[in-house]
Amino acid sequence: MKASNFFIGLATGMAAGAAATLFSAPQSGEELRTSVKTTSSDWKEKLADVKEQVAKLKESINTLKTEAAAQVPAAMDGLKQSMEKWQEETGPAKEHLQLEILAIQNAIEELQKNISKDKKDDDKDDKKQVKNPEYNKIESENERKVSE
Repeated sequence: MKASNFFIGLATGMAAGAAATLFSAPQSGEELRTSVKTTSSDWKEKLADVKEQVAKLKESINTLKTEAAAQVPAAMDGLKQSMEKWQEETGPAKEHLQLEILAIQNAIEELQKNISKDKKDDDKDDKKQVKNPEYNKIESENERKVSE
């Protein structure tokens, strides 16, 4: 529905309501004619104001559409350029961080291997001590003599 149709319907409804009010009021013929003339001229002025406001609204909407059509693409281009510049500036830092992450991952893997290897060696030593108590006794005496 167009705005102009809406306002025309609104004005017509208001005029019909005013006419119904005027004719249903108890007045003499002379008073009624004067009242109708006054009300008619008031409604004409109000209708002219409404038409003027609708025209201003249409003009504002058209101006807004024109400005938006001109400014939105320029703003989008500026935003795209900013994003590209940011990506270019952060690219080397991103690559550096990725390399550091890989180095950290490799270091963690090495540590895990060394820890598991040390744990296996410790487990073997523990098993030797349990399996051969006489050997353990001789080994501890040798270690004592070496330290003295």
